[in-house]
Amino acid sequence: MPATDAHSKAVGSMELGDHLCLFFDSDAERRSVMAAYVRDGVRAGQKVIYISDAVPARDVAAWLGGRDGGPDTVRPLQDDTGFDFADAVDAGHFAVRTAEETFLASGRFDPDESLELMATEIDLALVQGYSGVRIAGEARFSLRRWPGTERHGDFERMLDQVFMTTDLKAMAICQFDRRWFDEVRLAELEAGHMGRVRANDHYDDGALRISPTFTPPGAALAGALDAANVPAAEKVLASVASTAGLLCLDVRGLTGCDEAGLRLLADADRPGFGTGRGLLLRGAAPALAGRLRESGLLARSGVSIEERTG
Repeated sequence: MPATDAHSKAVGSMELGDHLCLFFDSDAERRSVMAAYVRDGVRAGQKVIYISDAVPARDVAAWLGGRDGGPDTVRPLQDDTGFDFADAVDAGHFAVRTAEETFLASGRFDPDESLELMATEIDLALVQGYSGVRIAGEARFSLRRWPGTERHGDFERMLDQVFMTTDLKAMAICQFDRRWFDEVRLAELEAGHMGRVRANDHYDDGALRISPTFTPPGAALAGALDAANVPAAEKVLASVASTAGLLCLDVRGLTGCDEAGLRLLADADRPGFGTGRGLLLRGAAPALAGRLRESGLLARSGVSIEERTG
């Protein structure tokens, strides 16, 4: 089985009752997770409530659809699956609220009041006939020093307790930008969640998992890369390579790599990479790095290997 983060769940695997956190350091990563979350919820007959802060409320649908938003945005705001986020808003299946109206209705942030408001939103949606509720909240507002926001950690712990002890027909993702929250604070906030959520995997056959990476863009391989899954892996990597200038393949999670897998990693000239495209193999175990060097990979322009240490 591939190596995985012990508390990480792909967004497409989320279930009612989950209260997870998203730690991100790129807009592309956050959009990948949130677009799938909203799209899957609406298609499942669930009400989706998005609490915005960094992204203006009026621009959320455009942003999720891959546009920058703003008054000149031209509809339809569809993603690559044909899902129209603006239509979902117009139909009432996808509601966008601001952090101010959600958390500061009384002039200060009060965890108890916020929990009551969420409970009301969930109950109303269920009465309206939705099969469940998905809540997504941007948490940067907690850094603005608005009255009461020092209790944001308390709110997350209280919310987590509600999710763990109540049979809620709801799920929630709380979004934390690593560029704004320091690691100590993130560790404290993570303790108030059941775990982390990540973008959906490109591929997972039980032996090999290929997941998207965002900074730099590329893919992470975990598990065993062998003759059985090389054909599927090559298709995935060619698709990923077509969208990136420098392609980073994080291979620190590889626990095995046979000759077919080695040829796949060493073949920087395969379709999809092309002349002039950079290739970075990151986190290679010493033995794998040695085999790749022997293959002559480093003799090719724009190719580098970062060997794993420790």
